[in-house]
Amino acid sequence: MSVVLDNQLLRVVEYHLQRAAQQSWIKIRFKNMRTGAITERSFKPGAKIEPAHIDYKPMQFLYSDGDAFHFMDQTTFEQIAVPAVKVGDASKYLKEGFLANLSFFGEELLDVDLPATVELKVTETSPGFKGDTVSGGKPATMETGVVIQVPFFVNVGDTLKIDTREGKYLGRA
Repeated sequence: MSVVLDNQLLRVVEYHLQRAAQQSWIKIRFKNMRTGAITERSFKPGAKIEPAHIDYKPMQFLYSDGDAFHFMDQTTFEQIAVPAVKVGDASKYLKEGFLANLSFFGEELLDVDLPATVELKVTETSPGFKGDTVSGGKPATMETGVVIQVPFFVNVGDTLKIDTREGKYLGRA
């Protein structure tokens, strides 16, 4: 849940109901959606907090020009440029044509959310050596430029399923 509290846009990370004698209160941990800062606040039951209306739009990634990433709304064909700092680590997994969910608070862009997994093609990796089971894998460069650890049997040209949250190999696509 997202809320507006003290003119800050906050997302509830976790909450606990605490009771002591005749009193109870709710302790909530928030993440500031603009700065990423974590804060905790306590509220009495029945306290009113203004919910924030967050819009999520599926948008197609078109291209990057270095300073910004360009996305297109699938229904209106409107294009927007998202600063590279807003895209953050998601940039490692974006390739032309990918769909991402962009979250907006009014007209303000908050975040770029990728699916939990993406499929990327291996563009560069060393050949695996038969019998080498000690090192546990080898690095592989994917088509977006991200480098991940993969098993020895993976070759250049293979399409792999990658976890976007942890940047880990999940399997062949």
